[in-house]
Formats: sequence, C-alpha cells, structure tokens
Amino acid sequence: MAVFKYKAFDEEKTQKSGMIEAVNKEMAVEMLQEEELTIVFIEELPAVRKFSLAFFQRIKSKDLVIFSRQFSVMISANVAMIQALKILVEQTSSEKLKNIISEIADEVDGGARLSDALAKRPNVFSNFFISVIRSGETSGKLDEVLNYLADEMEKDYDMMSKIRSAMIYPIFVLGGLFIVGIIMMVYVVPKLTGILLETGATLPLSTRLVIGTSNFLSNFWWIILIVLVGLIVALRFYIKSPWGKKQFDFFKLKLPIFGKLFRLIYLVRFTRSMNTLIVGGVTISNSLKIASEVVDNSIYQELIEQTIKEVEDGNSISSVFLTSKEIPRMVSQMLNVGEKTGKLDIMLERITNFYGREIANIVVNLMTLMEPLIMVIMGVAVGIMVAAIILPMYNLASQI
Repeated sequence: MAVFKYKAFDEEKTQKSGMIEAVNKEMAVEMLQEEELTIVFIEELPAVRKFSLAFFQRIKSKDLVIFSRQFSVMISANVAMIQALKILVEQTSSEKLKNIISEIADEVDGGARLSDALAKRPNVFSNFFISVIRSGETSGKLDEVLNYLADEMEKDYDMMSKIRSAMIYPIFVLGGLFIVGIIMMVYVVPKLTGILLETGATLPLSTRLVIGTSNFLSNFWWIILIVLVGLIVALRFYIKSPWGKKQFDFFKLKLPIFGKLFRLIYLVRFTRSMNTLIVGGVTISNSLKIASEVVDNSIYQELIEQTIKEVEDGNSISSVFLTSKEIPRMVSQMLNVGEKTGKLDIMLERITNFYGREIANIVVNLMTLMEPLIMVIMGVAVGIMVAAIILPMYNLASQI
C-alpha cells in the first residue's frame, strides 16, 4: 500500500487536504472521486518517509483501547460523530493516530461511512474492529456496539498486559545474569586463571572447561555474534513462511508449562471476539472468519476454517470442536447447548470469563514458580565459578 498526499475541493468549493492510502495512484483518485471531491493535486509520498513514520510513531494497542473507550462514551452521550472525532483529535497523545482520526473526521464529514473510512486504514484498524463498527451502523445501534467493543478491547488488553508484566521480572533477571556471565568470562576469568596456569599444576576438568570457554569468547566473540544474528534472521524467515509458522505455532502449544497458557490465550481470544461480533449482529459464518484472524495461530485457524465449512453446510458450530484435542470438552458442549437454546453469545461470554480467570491463576502460579527457579539458576552459576576458579586457587594457596 502506498500513501498519497492530495488537495481537492468538495461540492461547496471548500478546499480539502490530507493523505490517503491506496494500492496505486489510479485507485487513490477513484477513492477521492467517490467522495465527490474535485482533485487539484495528488502525489505519492516517498517510501522512506512512510517507513520512518510507521517505525517512530507506531500506534500502540493502548492508544486504540483509549480511543475506543472515549469514542464510545461520547457517542453514548449523544455527541455528534464528527464532533466526537474532532474532540478525540485533541485528546489523543499519539501523533500518528491523531492525524488518522483527523483524516477520518474529514471523510465522515464529507459523507463517508465510519466503517468505510476505517477500512481504508487496515494497518491501524483490524478487520475485527471494522466489522463490529459496520454491524453497529447497519443495525442502528452504533452506541451500544461501540461501548461493548471498548469493554472487550479493554479486557483483552488487560489480560495481555498482566502476562507481559509477569514475564518482565524473570527476563530482566536472566538477561542480567547472562550479561554478567559474559563480562566475567571475557574480563575477570582470564586474570584469575592466569595465576593457575603459571603454576603448571594439573587443573580440574571444570576449571579447564571454564578457561576454554573464556578463551573462545575472548578470541572468537565475532563468530558468536555472526552466528546469533544469522540464527535470528533465519528464524524470522522461517516463522514468516506458512510451513514454518505452522510448525512454530504447534511447538508453542506443546511447550511444558507455557503450552497450556498459550492454548488458553488463543481460546479466550476466539470466544471473546466471537461474542463481541455476534452481539454486534455479525453472522456466525462471518464471525468465525474474523475470529480466525484474531486468534493468530495456524492450528486453531485450521479448526475454525473447518468449522466455517460445517456451518455453511448447515451443521453445528461445535461439530469440529468435539473431535479436536486442542479444544476442551466443556467448551464444545457449552457451544452446542448455546446454539440449540439460542443463547450462544451468553455461553461465549461465560467461557471467556471462566478461562480468563484460569489464565490469571496460571500467571500468578508462574510468578511463584519463577522466583525459586531463578534462585536455583543463579546458585548453579555461582557454584560453577566457585568450583572452577575459587577452589583451585584456595588449594594452591594452602600448598604454599
């Protein structure tokens, strides 16, 4: 997608200017003409500029959550949509999101539907977000749908924030331990072992291993750096490939301890997005298609795609889930009951709440487990250093 800067006049001869995203210049002109604008000037922005804006002014999930909540509050308070969008331009802290909201306000003021204006910016607003807004416009319940969407986005953001916060402590400690270990091996160990080597005494195996590792890191650190960079680049290409992503997604589900957490996160993403879409008036088939994108896991996406075929053939939404090992039996049964009783949205909400609480409990247990595990790792590292360096030096000093 390219970004085009334009100047134009509307039917009232009022000058309009802004930016629009399109595949090519012809498509950009066509999109502006659909808004009944007379184009005076249009030019494609350089790709480098677009990259720099995207890199340095990335829109965070938190910014979208705040935007959704503030927008829903104003619409529920019967504030006119255009006025609400213009107020949000002043309220938003993100410069990039501020510009986007300003452009959306101009397009809506020019007669475009809100969902169509959002759909022109797929890199910012997901298909899930756009579909919920579109369903609210169609049903005439935009205020209710916006409020519900803001609630669900906040819940999803809170869940992921708690998980990230729980991982910060162990990552920080282990990262610090790794850096200290490298510094010790490169600068401290060579000075300490120099005394031992000068004695000519037979050193223990652990000491020889530490000395060998230290010499390799000191002399061939650049090889290790090249290998690490190569592995990271290769891993990124591997994960981006369809086959590699599928293998990586399967690997995440089978990890000890974390595998269950990943499965529950994907399950809650699915049920929460399905619930939001169904409440918003989106059909079950379309809800499943959008939910598969939200889940972002190849294994679950395949299950959902199979479910879509079953639903389009007139079968139950739970028919595929009942035979899958990745979906808990309780979920399949509750979906089946909800579909038969016409209360699928209620069942989805209860499933989301139940497994959301289970995710919170697992995160707390992980934090409790991580602390002694980190202490053990630090103890082992200190023990190796003592056994390999300090004890031989002590023995040497006692023999003198």
